[in-house]
Order: sequence, then C-alpha cells, then structure tokens
Amino acid sequence: MLGRREPVPFAFLAEADRFRSNVTPPPRERASAGQIAGRWLLGLTITAGLVGSLVIGTPALTPDPSGPGTGTSQASEGR
Repeated sequence: MLGRREPVPFAFLAEADRFRSNVTPPPRERASAGQIAGRWLLGLTITAGLVGSLVIGTPALTPDPSGPGTGTSQASEGR
C-alpha cells in the first residue's frame, strides 16, 4: 500500500514553475498631460509643505538667550 502512487488531481500546479506563457500582456497606457501635471503639482505641494514646516519650526527649536533659564531668580536675589 505504501508503494502505490496515485495521480495528483491538480498535477499542473506542480509544473507551474516550468510553465511559460506565450501570451504577452497589453502595453501600458501612457499618462496624459493632465495626469503628469497633477503628479508634479502633488509633489510640489508636499515638498513646499515640508520646507515650510521646517522654516516655521526652526525658530521654535533654537534656544532663547533671554529665556527663563538665563536670568536670576527672585530666590537667589534674597527677596
């Protein structure tokens, strides 16, 4: 009983790695001018947003020389 081999119902799946199709896929459609302009506009908007947030956020990250940590407190003056 162990030596008997039965045919596999889906034997073509075992041979799928050796199968080559002779059907070529259709060529890709070229993007229209409106689609290309839309992609450029989206990229430009994202880039401008990142640069703008960097320009606006940079002053907030720099230490303020006249901030609360540089002056003397009232407790150190003896009041």
